[in-house]
This record gives sequence, structure tokens and C-alpha cells, in this order.
Amino acid sequence: MASAAVFSSLRRRSPSLETFLAPVDLTNVAMVQSLATVSSELVSCYSNGSFFFQRKNSRSLVRKVEVFLLLLEYLRDTGSSLPSTAVLCLKELYLLMYRSRILLDYCAQSSKLWLLLQNHSISGHFHDLNQEISTLLDVFPIEDVELSEDVREQIELLQTQSRRVKMFIDKPDEELRIRFFSFLLDFENGRVPDSTDLQSFFVENLRIEDAKSCRAELESLEEQIVNHEGDVEPTISVLNGFVALTRYCRFLLFGFEEDEVELVIGNQKKPEKGLITQEIAETFLTIPKDFFCPISLDLMRDPVIISTGQTYDRSSITRWMEEGHYTCPKTGQMLAHTRLVPNHALRNLIMQWCTAHGIPHDPPENMDASAENFAPASPTKAAFEANKATAAILIQQLENGSQTAKTVAAREIRLLAKTGKENRAFIAEAGAISHLQKLLSSPSSIAQENSVTAMLNLSIYDKNKSRIMDEEGCLGSIVHVLRFGHTTEGRENAAATLFSLSSVHDYKKRIADEGGAVEALAGLLREGTPRGRKDAVTALFNLSTHTENCVRMIESGAVTALVGALRTEGVSEEAAGALALIVRQPIGAKAVAKEETVVAGLIGMMRCGTPRGKENAVAALLELCRSGGAAATERVVKAPALASLLQTLLFTGTKRARRKAASLARVFQRCENAALHFGGLGVGYAFAGNSATNRDTSFASDLSVPIPISLPVL
Repeated sequence: MASAAVFSSLRRRSPSLETFLAPVDLTNVAMVQSLATVSSELVSCYSNGSFFFQRKNSRSLVRKVEVFLLLLEYLRDTGSSLPSTAVLCLKELYLLMYRSRILLDYCAQSSKLWLLLQNHSISGHFHDLNQEISTLLDVFPIEDVELSEDVREQIELLQTQSRRVKMFIDKPDEELRIRFFSFLLDFENGRVPDSTDLQSFFVENLRIEDAKSCRAELESLEEQIVNHEGDVEPTISVLNGFVALTRYCRFLLFGFEEDEVELVIGNQKKPEKGLITQEIAETFLTIPKDFFCPISLDLMRDPVIISTGQTYDRSSITRWMEEGHYTCPKTGQMLAHTRLVPNHALRNLIMQWCTAHGIPHDPPENMDASAENFAPASPTKAAFEANKATAAILIQQLENGSQTAKTVAAREIRLLAKTGKENRAFIAEAGAISHLQKLLSSPSSIAQENSVTAMLNLSIYDKNKSRIMDEEGCLGSIVHVLRFGHTTEGRENAAATLFSLSSVHDYKKRIADEGGAVEALAGLLREGTPRGRKDAVTALFNLSTHTENCVRMIESGAVTALVGALRTEGVSEEAAGALALIVRQPIGAKAVAKEETVVAGLIGMMRCGTPRGKENAVAALLELCRSGGAAATERVVKAPALASLLQTLLFTGTKRARRKAASLARVFQRCENAALHFGGLGVGYAFAGNSATNRDTSFASDLSVPIPISLPVL
């Protein structure tokens, strides 16, 4: 029910109203006294008529409460005995007082714009309460209760009036509501509403007279939408259109003056932390493994099936084939044909998962209708056009405004780009990136932090990645913030931006070659906050997938940082995955083998890590044996408990982990057989224990494990 949504929303905002509960086991005297107190407080709060909308309905309800207060005060003062039917009616009256207080608080505390949009439904709530009051008065045994003549007349008059009252909708309020909708309709039809009309509506009619009050209205409206439970009209998409309209009016009508004052005195509201982790880093860390492309290791946008039955992201497998490969990257089988079949079921699952977890996911432009059915709801045209108009104002301030106005504009662009590829697209198309880049070197920590976060949010949209990378000096400015940013949040957001940009294969080498980038990521991985380490390790992982970056990873100290991260909760999985990629090259394997703790760290992950962590760890150890030479192999097979851990993984690991464990088991077996044949020492570990007589390796030697010819799925 719509009324339930109103009352539930107010209870969330006003916990003190829980005191208005129906009394239990109170005497008649205590019941009357409690009701009189509640009624008196309600009247004292709202008898002055402090309502902007629903004035007549609110005053009418308060007058009814005043009549009940006369009755209750008389009963309290005279101590009259009450029949049982009257006591039941008073208990019902207590609940009515509770609901009346909720509704009056709702009208007094809610956004003016929200009350205007809900004008019909809130009027209906007042009418429902009046009907319940009328029913209560009809059953109240007024003849059986001792009352004075004047009190009796007041009750009877209220009873008569309540029976006659019909639902009342205030005409001026309704005209304003229709006018508000007309502005949204203008945007819907591709027209920008006249600024004079908007000025008249907000300033003269709603008395929203400055930037501060407009911002408060906007925040309150957004809060009401968040509290919206899905059963109040209009729909969420339309409500978001009104938010976009109000945000546009905030800057069109009131500029940046109030915001400038708040920024100067240091009261600027800090951006909420965790944005980057939610929108990018945690996306990478928590994606179900089947949603990864085996080639790019990124979330698949357009999964397709090749002739071997394996699934890849379309862009990755297309590039693989264009490079002249005629085999399946995962299995090594020859391709019977190069036809790509869309994997609709998996794509729909990915989109549903992204929607359920609030993860940004921009589907490919050529996505077919069957997949569109599962896409998140698109914004209305009105919201889109209003946001475009707002972005134009903000970008104009970025270009020509004062330094403080530029800071405010960067903050608002960051928030506008927080959700929706449409917003990210038109903000970049309007030229925001070049202006945001200039703020990256600002001496103001607030300006720098907001601009780099805005850059990050824009980069989530694939087409904006090229715009950022093609903007002269932009990559260098982002790296500068990563290295020397004024705030921890700014440095972390710069790292996350590099992670976002590095999802494009062609940019991985450019990012790694940018002076100080990999060194700064390695430093953040070693010394950053938990969130900073996540941003850094995911960026390093992406860079590691490009084979030409191996030398840079070694020279920059990233390998040492990744080895150290093997024992750090929250980043160990990606650290092991990056190391598995680095050691595929002999130079990388040599560098990793020099790290004293690397084998112990990977063994520890095989013992206590997550399924994905164990898979990455065994992959790294296997590649270290393959590329690191005899000395590295000996270090691995000498590791305590390796045999028992491999045995456990062969039975309990993921499919890919079992394959890698079987391959490593054969390496172990060959080394041990060689040691026994030549009388060597130190590698004589039995597979199921520490005695050669208990050795049983038949389960491993019977397995056939194809060697991947592309990057492993980690």
C-alpha cells in the first residue's frame, strides 16, 4: 500500500516516533493521561500551521486532534469511569494519533519538491485518516460516557463533519505540480525550459532562493527516492528526471556562490569513500570466474563461442585470430572454422549479476534485443537532456570560472559521471577531459581529488579510455597524482584510473612506460591502505598481462612488491596471478626466483587461500619450474608439504587448478625420480608422505594436461 510506504519512510527518518505505540495493560486513568499528553504535544507542534504544502489538510487534521484533546482533558480532570467499549476506542485513538503524527511530520520534514510530486497520494493519506476518525466516532459510546454539554457538542459536531468530508486536493498545489511536470516535458521534447519560468517556479513559488536551499532540496529529494519502496508514483526513472531538472536549476539559477563560500571555509562535503573500490577494484576482485575472458582476464562484455566450444570476449578472440592464430587459446586445438556464436545465456547472466551488484557494465553497441531485455533501465530522455544541460554549465565553469568554481564543477562532474554510460559519454564529448586534466596539477587537494575521481568515473566508459589516452599529457598528469597526490584518496583514485585504462590491451605498454607509474603502483601496494593496495595490485595485474612489460615490472620493484603482497589479505590472489604471468618469461622467472620468500608465500596460499588464490599459486609455481631453470625447480620441489598440498588440490581444486597441479606433480615426480637414480639428496619427498616407500603417483601420471598457449585463467 502507498500509505505503508509513507509511514515506513518516516519511521526510518524519525526513530523517536516508536514511542507512539499502543499502550498495554494501562489503567483507564493512565490511558487517558497518556493520550492527553500525546495529543497535547501534537497540537503544540503543529497548531501554528508550519506547512508549505498540504496546509489545509494538515490544519484540518490538527483541529480534529484539538477536539479529541478537549475530550481527553475532560475525562482526565473529572476522573469519569469508562465502559469497556470506550476503552477499546481510546486504544484505537492512540494508534490514530500515532499515524497522524507520522503524517504531519512527513509533510513538515520532506522535500517541497517531493511533497509536490506526491500531492495526490498524500492527500489520500489525510482522507484515509479522516475516514478512520469518522468510523471511530461512530462506534464511540458517547451516550454512555459522562461529558459536559460543550464537550459533547464538540464531539458530535466533529462526528457530523467527518462523515461529510471528501478527499481534498489543494488547487494551487496541484497547479504547481502540473507546472513542475511541464518543465520535465520540455526536456523530454528536446527543449530547454525558459530560465524566467524556472526562476519564477523555484524562487517565487517554492521560496527556494539561494544555492544552499536548492542543494538542500535536491539532497532531500534524492533521499526520498532512496527511501522509496517501489509502490509510489511516479516511477523511479521519472523521479530521476526531476532530480536532473533540479540539479540543472541549481546551477542555472544560483550559480556557485554558496558552494564557493563553503569550500573556502573548509566545510565542503567530502566525497564518499569506497567509490573506486565499488565501481572498479571490487568488480575485478569479486567477479565470478566464469565471467572472465580467458585472454584479457577482464569481465566479458560480448561473450562468444568458438568452434571448440570455449567462450571468449568477442574483441579478445577476434584480435587473437587477426594475429594469425588458428588454435583455441585455452585448449590448443585447431579451429574447425572462425565463426563466432554469441553466448546469449552467459551474457544475460553477466548483465543480471552486474545489475544486482551495482557494477557498471556497458554492453557492446551491437547488442541484440534478447540481451537488451536484461539491461538496466535506461534514463528517460528528460533526465538525459537535463543532465546534458547541467554538464554544459559545469564545463563552462571548468573553462572560465574562478578557481573555487572550477573545484565545485569538478565535484559535480564527478558525481554526474558516477553512473550511466550516457552521462559519461556526453560529459567527455563536451570537452570535460582536457579541463579536468588541468585541475590534476592544482595546489588544492579538493580540486585534485575531485578531478582525478571524475577522470576515473569517465574512464569506465570504453570510448572515453581512448579520449583520455589521446589527450596530450593526460596520462602523465594521472601518474603525477599517483606519485605526488595531496591526499590518500587522490593517489588511490589515480591508481584505479590506471587499472581502468589498462583494461585496453594497447594501452598497457604505454602506461608501464610512463615514468614512475609502475614504481608508484609498487609503492602503493607495499605501503597503502587496504583499499589502496587493492587498486594498486589490480593495476599491476593488468599491466603484467602484456609480455613486453616484464622488464619494467622487474626494474621498478613491482616483482618484490608482489611477492610481499602474497601474505597480505585482500590482495594475495591478484599478486599470485601477476607473478604467474611474469614468470612465464625466463627473465621474469629469474627475477622472481631471487626473491627469498616467494616459494613460501605461494605454498602458504596453496594451504590457506581461496580456490582462486590456490589456482593462481600453483600456476605461479608451475611456471617458475618451467621457465626458472633447475635451481628454481629444485627450490619449488624442496618446499615442505608441497606433495600433500598438490594431492589435496588434485581432488578439491577448481578444474584449472587440478590441471596445473597435475602438471606440477609430474615435475615433482621427475625431480624425485632423478634424485633417487643419481643418489641425490633433499628432493626425496614422497607424494603421500615423507617416506619413499609410501610413494604412489599413479593418479598423476595417468592425467593428460594440455599446456595453455595463451594467458592462463587466474
